Amino acid sequence: MRLYQQLVLFMLAATVLPLAAVGFLLLSRAEAELARGIDAAQRDQAAATAEAVSASLMEVVDALARSAESFDWEAATEAETEGGLRLLYRQSPAVSAVLKLDADGRPLGTPVFRPQAVDGHPAFMADGLERLVHSMPVQTLRGGGKGQVALGSAYVHTEDGRAAVAVAVKLADGERAPYAVAEVVFTSLETVLRRRAAGGLGRIDLVDESRRVLASSEPERRMKVLAPELAAHLLTPTAPLPDAVRSFRVEAPARRVSVARVPQGLRFDVVVEVDEATALAPVRAMRRTVLASIGATFVVLLGLGALFTRRLNRRLADVVAGAEAYGRGELDKRVKVEGHDELSELATTFNRMGAELEAARTRLLRWNDDLRARVEEATSELKAAQAQLLEAQKLAAVGQLGAGVAHEINNPLAGILGNVQLLMLDRADADPDLETLRKIEQSAKRCKEITQNLLRFSQQRERAELRPVDLNAVVRDALSLTEHQTRGEGITLVTELGQGLGRVRADPGHLSQVVLALLSNARTAMLKAPVKRLTLRTGERDGRAFLEVEDTGKGIAPDIRPRIFEPFFTTKDVWSNVGLGLSVVWRVVTEAKGTIEVRSEAGQGACFTVMLPKA
Repeated sequence: MRLYQQLVLFMLAATVLPLAAVGFLLLSRAEAELARGIDAAQRDQAAATAEAVSASLMEVVDALARSAESFDWEAATEAETEGGLRLLYRQSPAVSAVLKLDADGRPLGTPVFRPQAVDGHPAFMADGLERLVHSMPVQTLRGGGKGQVALGSAYVHTEDGRAAVAVAVKLADGERAPYAVAEVVFTSLETVLRRRAAGGLGRIDLVDESRRVLASSEPERRMKVLAPELAAHLLTPTAPLPDAVRSFRVEAPARRVSVARVPQGLRFDVVVEVDEATALAPVRAMRRTVLASIGATFVVLLGLGALFTRRLNRRLADVVAGAEAYGRGELDKRVKVEGHDELSELATTFNRMGAELEAARTRLLRWNDDLRARVEEATSELKAAQAQLLEAQKLAAVGQLGAGVAHEINNPLAGILGNVQLLMLDRADADPDLETLRKIEQSAKRCKEITQNLLRFSQQRERAELRPVDLNAVVRDALSLTEHQTRGEGITLVTELGQGLGRVRADPGHLSQVVLALLSNARTAMLKAPVKRLTLRTGERDGRAFLEVEDTGKGIAPDIRPRIFEPFFTTKDVWSNVGLGLSVVWRVVTEAKGTIEVRSEAGQGACFTVMLPKA
């Protein structure tokens, strides 16, 4: 996946999607709250409108009842009866006609009606008299007294579709008393509905039990039947008053509806209906605004991301090109550094790496040249070592010869020593030959000791056998072989052997070889020294035993000091040694887990210190 695609996904996941989710969640909550508020306002409006409709109708009905009770209809003449009907007619502008009926519902006298429309009040239709009589079941009032009122069913009264309702008022007591029937047109009710609908909560309809629209805030809906989806939710005539107001939602198109029953026993319902799209238009407009804002933000982020990734890709391409150049061996390639951000640090680090690689290659080439020279030098030294190895083999043969000679000499010496001791047993203490025999015995013992040491030193093993060894005893044995020769060369021999030294872990034969090699080197270094003093000391230091051999010879030059332990390296004459002494010393001390140190200055002598672990 490309970096730009990853950036787009990151922006979606980190910014756009959370903002969209939070925004739409808040808008959904706001829409739900607005819908609940609309429902509550609708219910309040439906209840208030139902109260207003009831009050308007009951005002007309009460006025008719009061007027009918105040007139003596039974004693009135025909003219007085007509005057009484006119009195009822004038009780309200909504009354368009009044007539008198007998107990069987037959008209009596001349009806009073409005022959033509006046100030918006509709005229009474000529064919409306029969419809008015039949719309009012007067038999419902037979058991009541004077002034008893009853409402009939609603019907279409005028040509413009306005509805009217018949109101019957009993004019006297008794079952056979006459009735006055007034036609009340819903003109004033439509005025109430239009005024109530002006609040912006949708259309208001007044419907009867047959779901016909008797009056509406929209006049074109007069006497139309409600849609089935609305009619199914209306309250039944027997619904109790506390539950008479409720809200619901219908589809196709989506609308929110509230229904309230008109009180005072009237069989009418007030229906408040609002289009949901219109009611929720502010929230939905806000949702579109949020969606457009999110889209614009996303486009801006994409544009900025494209610019950023383009610059980032260009700078990364420079680093990739530099890496490919390094892969081809072009270590002088450098990446351009721009700005002071992380990519600049990467470019700087990359350039530093290139410089270090270039320097490393230069050093490697130089090391190759040095290594070639050293290999050639080592090859030449190896050839010389092969020649010297032949000499070493010759010396080894001489050593074997010395071992054979020691065996041969040791047997006669044993015989001489035995005979001298027998002769000494036969001599008295005053015998002049006894002292001579003692000297012979001492010399024979001395010779036997020398041959035994020579035999022991010539029988060195290939592998060291480490065991507890008395360092001072090894030193004394070695001195027994070289002390006479050392003193014969005019060298002052000083021994400083530590007391209570304990034992060290080493191979005794190999350790004796170390002492002899160090003593031999010291004697050779002092051949031409003005002061010849050889000091041999032992002791303990830092929990380890040490052996020091110090001379006053010519010393070791600093330039050759690092090579003194190399095999066959020597500064002596070729005939005197083959350069194996100190290399053997190094090997023996290392096998015994010890160390060897050298202190020396040219013309100031040298001091070799061997450190050995204690047993």
